[in-house]
This record gives sequence, structure tokens and C-alpha cells, in this order.
Amino acid sequence: MRKALFSAAAAAALAFTATAAAHAETVAITNARILTAGPAGEIASGTVVFKDGKIVAVGAKLAPPADAKVIDAHGGVVAPGFFATGSLLGAVEVGSLGNDLSVNNPEIGASFDIQYGLNPGSVQFPVARLGGLTSAVVLPIPAGRRGGDADEEDDDDASQYTAGPSDTGSKSHALFSGQGAVITLNVGDAILTRPKVAMVAPFGAGGATIAGGARGAEFVALKEAFADVRDYMKNKAAYDRAGYRGLALSKGDLEALIPVLEGKMPLVAVVKRASDIRQVLAFARDEHIKVILDGAQEAWMVAPEIAKAGVPVLLNPLDDRPESYEELAATMDNAGRLSAAGVTVALEATGGSSREREMRYGAGNAVSHGMAYDAALKAITINPAKIFGVADRTGSLEPGKDADLVVWTGDPFEPLSQATAVFIHGQAQPMTSRQLELRDRYKDLGRPLPPGYVHP
Repeated sequence: MRKALFSAAAAAALAFTATAAAHAETVAITNARILTAGPAGEIASGTVVFKDGKIVAVGAKLAPPADAKVIDAHGGVVAPGFFATGSLLGAVEVGSLGNDLSVNNPEIGASFDIQYGLNPGSVQFPVARLGGLTSAVVLPIPAGRRGGDADEEDDDDASQYTAGPSDTGSKSHALFSGQGAVITLNVGDAILTRPKVAMVAPFGAGGATIAGGARGAEFVALKEAFADVRDYMKNKAAYDRAGYRGLALSKGDLEALIPVLEGKMPLVAVVKRASDIRQVLAFARDEHIKVILDGAQEAWMVAPEIAKAGVPVLLNPLDDRPESYEELAATMDNAGRLSAAGVTVALEATGGSSREREMRYGAGNAVSHGMAYDAALKAITINPAKIFGVADRTGSLEPGKDADLVVWTGDPFEPLSQATAVFIHGQAQPMTSRQLELRDRYKDLGRPLPPGYVHP
């Protein structure tokens, strides 16, 4: 991987210029190695031009418009803003204090919609932006899983999956964890890019525990739930006047599952083991629904089947420990093997909401374990955009798309490279965070300290 290093003065000057450029009508970033993640591929040295928040031109021999505000990248790298897929951003601040990604309510399962609990003022957003993240796919987590941060959420003890506050009656609501959303990480309140992008459901040991203890029980329960939804779709009037048979799911959950059965909303299947993945693929085929595999630690073992089904996979590229019997074959080669087999792969965020800025490190690790560089870039840019239905707006540097891009001092997968400017919808974002502000406040101990720090 090639690196181009700025001097500190040059980086500071670029950051200042980028901030000022937010108010210009037209902006041109020149003298940059451009990673488009699109049909143009990599441009060794070129220019990106955007106007009114949209990219208007990308090319190698491209003269900036006469009225453009020019930012000289000094041989650095321009890349699309990265996606944090399977993210906690906007829904978790401190995992031990709870989250807005799960619910235990016998009336709310599939109808749970995370868009209403997202916090645009999260202190985690600035930290994520400094890691090159401009978008996030925020997905619910299964009911009963403890905490809210990834170090807790990723605990694979199936006993954490529960059906809700009661052990009596139907548990069908807990078969579905709710609906996710795509958000942008810009400053301001307007962060929702697209709501209701997918329905989430746990499979394997987690789904089995919810359904009563066995994997087979979950598939029976899911088939019954989908049959109820189909009956409800045909008999809404009778249902509304209480003239139809009782259904296990609430009306809200029934309504929420209609887009899944109509093929308008994919089902994100949280699954690990190769045999469970095969069952999910067969289930999706039988029910005629779109499915996305999430986790999929043993997916490499069934890569040809996944590719043939045209099913995308969300995975953590650092998963390589057999932390349960469901992932004995986990390996850091997973992403590379799947990509080589023709599977569309999106890399997931890992380490909790405060560490999602490390997404680029995960992509670099995937490359070091066999994934092609361009494939890894697409796995954190255009692939999640395609999977969750926003590729017409973002995910690659192409004319007509939102100007969501980042200027780097060097290869963004190299840990020493730094983001010097971040644009979302063409607007320059602040290049600071709470952590940096605290660093700057206390690195000079000669300054007057707050009263609580002053010894009598």
C-alpha cells in the first residue's frame, strides 16, 4: 500500500481551506489519487468537482471550473466516505447504560423501528467522521441481548436471547428484532438517509432459544408467522372487525412484515454456522423473500451456494476465534474467500460505538488476509450502499451522487494516514471531537485549571 505523507502545516492548511470551502458554490479537489469505488476505478492523479452538494465531475485531466474553490490535495488520497455497517452510532453512547437497538415488548417485534430513537447529537459522530465514516447502517439487535455496545453485544451465549418480559403465551414477536435505517453522520438534525431498509431476525442458537430451544422450532414458528401475515393481507377487513381467527403477531408486526413478503424489504439473518446458513438460504428460497446474511463466520465454507443464491453477506473481518460451537471454523480469510467466490460483501463495524472509526483498519486486515484491495474498498463504500438501497445517492465518486468524500494524507487503510477534510452532502464537517478538545485543553498544564483541579 502506497502512502503520501503531508507535513503538519500542509494538513492544517488543507483542513482550514476545506472548512472555508463549505460555503462556496463549486469546490474542486485537485492533485489527488482518487479511489472512486465506481466504474472509473482508481485514478492515479486527478480532480473531483462538486457543486451544491453533488459531484459534477471526476477525472484525470480535469481543469477546475473558473469559479471553483480549489483544494490542493498535495498528492494525497480522495475516497468515498465509508459506511459503518451493523452500526451502533446514534443509538448507543455508553453500552452499560443501555441502547435504543432492542426492545422487550410482547406487542412489538417486527414493528420496532430504530429510526425514532436515533440521536443526531451523539458525541460519537465526530469521532467516527475523523475515521472517514460518513454513513452508517444501524440495525436492531435481538431482544434480550444485554447491554448495547459491541463488546457486550457480540457475546455469543445463546441464553442471552429471550422472548421478552413473559415466558407464557406466544413468543412470535421476538422472532423479529425490528427494522434498520441508513443515516449520515453530518452535523445537524437531518441524519436519516433511508428508514426501514431491512428487517432483522436471529437464527442459529439465538433463534432456537427464542423459539423454544431447537433450531427446527424457529423455522416452524417463522413459517407460521409468515402464513399469518399472508392471511392477514387477504383478510384485513375481517381482522379489523374482529371477524377473523386470532393471529400470533400484533397488527403492528403483521403490517411491518408485509414488505418482507412482497420482496420490498430484505430480511437480515443473524447467523454463524455453515449448516444454519444453508437452512436460511433454503428458507428464503421457499418463502420467496430476499435475505442478507449477518455475522456469517462460517460462510466461506458455503461460499458457492451463497454466491449462486445472490445473497450478500455482512461480516466482521476480524472474527477468527471459535468463541462458540457455531463458529469453530471462523477465520480472517472469510471476507477474501467470499469475495473471490463472487459474493457481495460488506464489512461491519466492530468494537463498540466509540471505536467504529476503526472500520478502515478492519478493511486493511481483510486485504492482508487475501481480500483484493478494490474489493475491500467497495466492502465499506458502494457494497453497503447497494445492499441497503442508497447506491443511487452515495457510496462511490460518480457524477450525480452526493459529495460524501474524504481527503486523506495517504492510503486510508494505513493506520498512520489521517483524514484532513470530510465532506457530507458537499458540506465540510468539523475536524474535531470531544477527545481532541480535551487533549488540547489539558496538554498545556501551565494554563489555569478549573477550580476542581486546583489544590488549596
